[in-house]
Parts: sequence; C-alpha cells; structure tokens
Amino acid sequence: MSVVVSLTDLTTQAAWMAGLATVALVLAGWRKTARATARTPRGESILRRRWDPVPIAETTTSLYKRPSPLRRAMAALAGSGLAILIGAVLAITIAFAVGYLVITLTDLLNQ
Repeated sequence: MSVVVSLTDLTTQAAWMAGLATVALVLAGWRKTARATARTPRGESILRRRWDPVPIAETTTSLYKRPSPLRRAMAALAGSGLAILIGAVLAITIAFAVGYLVITLTDLLNQ
C-alpha cells in the first residue's frame, strides 16, 4: 500500500504543528514561578537596619607578572592546534552522518 502525500498537505501539517508548538510554549510561560519572592519584614526598612561590620584581613601579594612571549606563543599554538583538531573531528562526524542519511534515504527511494 502506497501513501501519496502532496507537498501542500505536508506544508500545511508542518505549519499546524509549528503553530501548536508556539501556542504550547506561550501557555507554558504563563505559569507561576517555582519560588515565591521573599517578603520584607514589616518592621524597619532594609536601609535603616544596623549592619555589623565585616572583618577584613589585609595581606600583601605579589604583583602580576606578564607571561613571556614564548609562553604566549605556545598558548596560541596549542589553542590553534586544538581548534583544528576539534574542527576536523566534527567535520568527519558530520560528513559520516550526512553520508549515512543520504544512503539510507536513497535506499528508501528504491524500495
């Protein structure tokens, strides 16, 4: 049994699904938040409360020392190498997936 679906019917169905998904997302955004907001006490306002001082410990530290040009060059080289490696792995993975998809869909057309 072969089912023939026209392009107009398929487009109409896709538009309905997209519209219903948009309505569902809008309705899902109108719910109450999970946490209630904290209420301020009715007594003193926040600005008039007395705050206890926080102790601060002052210590000396060494000044910032810029990395050497060799170290910066090595970091740039390593970052470029990682970017190229990740790009190559992603390209191979995407190419394999697209090739598999094309082969599968082409085989479905022959049946």
